[in-house]
Amino acid sequence: MPHVLVLNASYEPLGVVPLRRALVLVLENKAVCLEESGAFMHSATRVVAAPSVVRLKRFVRVPYRGPVPLTRRALFARDGGRCMYCGGVATSVDHVIPRSRGGQHVWDNVVAACRRCNHVKADRHLLELGWRLRHQPAPPSGLAWRIIGTGHRDPRWLPYLQPFGADDALARIDGISA
Repeated sequence: MPHVLVLNASYEPLGVVPLRRALVLVLENKAVCLEESGAFMHSATRVVAAPSVVRLKRFVRVPYRGPVPLTRRALFARDGGRCMYCGGVATSVDHVIPRSRGGQHVWDNVVAACRRCNHVKADRHLLELGWRLRHQPAPPSGLAWRIIGTGHRDPRWLPYLQPFGADDALARIDGISA
């Protein structure tokens, strides 16, 4: 099912919701459709254009947001779906400093890896293998990462995410995957 970008009344990105939820927000007059996806939703009596970006009519106060949560989907988005060792298609998560040797499960120590590299590396340090990382892992920052980290991306969202660091985030992803 397609996903829709939800913006606060101040145009600040809040999150990504399924199309069905966004449609309910628009039909209940709680949100306004800013961009349409080009598809149409049919009911028994109506035809409604499916939204791609919606803006809430009332401002929603968002509590303090800490760092971007470390999830598998966000990690693969940060690394562009590529192995940080060989550049192949990543299918697994690897700890640069293995957990068995005191490594933590934090953004600075976790990378996407292909199955082969993850198997060969096992619980060894990079120095033992003579390997190097393609890029130094770092925690993502900015409101745009909360959206990009979901793994759902739509080109129509970019103008709404650019003021919140989307260009930097997408350039990092595209630079890594290239």
